[in-house]
Amino acid sequence: MTELRADVIVLGAGMVGVSAALHLQKRGRDVILVDKHGAAGEETSYGNAGLIERASVFPYMFPRDIHHILRYALNRSAEAHYHLDALPVVLPWLWRYFRASSPEGAMRSAKAALPLIQRSLVEHEALIEEAGVPELLRRTGWIKLFRSEASMANGVAELERARQFAGVDADVLDAAAIGEREPHLSGSFAGAIHWSAPGFIPDPGALAKAYAALFVRNGGRFITADARTLEQVSQGWQVKNEAGEAMIAREVVVALGPWSDLVFAPLGYNIPLGIKRGYHQHFAPRGNAVLNHPILDADGGFLLAPMNRGIRLTTGAEFARRDAPPTPVQIDRTLPLARGLFPLDGALDATPWMGRRPCLPDMLPVIGAAPRHSGLWFDFGHQHHGLTLGPATGRLLAEMMTGEQPFADAAPFAAQRFS
Repeated sequence: MTELRADVIVLGAGMVGVSAALHLQKRGRDVILVDKHGAAGEETSYGNAGLIERASVFPYMFPRDIHHILRYALNRSAEAHYHLDALPVVLPWLWRYFRASSPEGAMRSAKAALPLIQRSLVEHEALIEEAGVPELLRRTGWIKLFRSEASMANGVAELERARQFAGVDADVLDAAAIGEREPHLSGSFAGAIHWSAPGFIPDPGALAKAYAALFVRNGGRFITADARTLEQVSQGWQVKNEAGEAMIAREVVVALGPWSDLVFAPLGYNIPLGIKRGYHQHFAPRGNAVLNHPILDADGGFLLAPMNRGIRLTTGAEFARRDAPPTPVQIDRTLPLARGLFPLDGALDATPWMGRRPCLPDMLPVIGAAPRHSGLWFDFGHQHHGLTLGPATGRLLAEMMTGEQPFADAAPFAAQRFS
């Protein structure tokens, strides 16, 4: 039987896995990158708002006010939708999410994630330069629109908290300033906040593929195989491809995003990985209309992003079984609002795309060594920030695996926190 040997096997070629493979490679490790697809960035990393969210210093926690909770419970919100038949699976996880979202818990998560958020853009900038794809980074930031005075006041308070907590700055816009930056928007707005620090990626899937191409150019091997074939052997860890060829390495990294439980659960780990599904669909702009920034309609519960393919309409979270059939009702609910905000023409996709965000209850990823298996490492659960944090957590993991001094405290990300 043919065998391929390496120092490390990385399971998963989304933004998180590709970034981990690159950082390990930079530190002299011979790495095999494994994915069930023949290309990188084909799942969660393909469908997102394209933001390297340098300014989002507070995690997406469960709302604590009764108004939001009741609105979500009625299942009519554009921001959140749930499947009734999934509640037996989803509710226990949501309860843990709610408990972790106390003011004290939210602040703990924010403090733990801050070093990763602060390094997110600089780590991307370095990889983008090495990959030779500067056109995939735009420094436009993004704009959050508010239609009511109450939501505007909440947005300004959020900005003030971010300033005090992490020195984040942004521009507060009135209606005239909104029109100057986005002349093709329509509607009545109480104001907006332009978060200028984040980077914008107009084709997230292409960026993951560019990083994977850099990995291969630098001597890495990218092999199509099923991560569920992983088993521990005397030499370390083994994965087999469809032809039965074995890949063997001393160490393995589980970076499978929402599918990570397919590997860690059979090995006996009870990590509360939850899934927030989401949808997007691309539309052509009508006439000569141009969208200059990603625009989040805070009151409408949707985001429009000027992607290379067209204007991408993205939705909030759907709580359902991971592999249940798509139910893009949030696209249906928000499309009329989106057409009222910006002149959208016909759909460029036959059907909406669906992706799955891997989330832990405290909205922090799991990064580090598995506590009961030598050579097994975790790097998953990046919630809404897989694109943002992939290179930063890839560096953190590689530093841990190679004995360097980690640039951030990794203790808050340990799998043991759920024991």
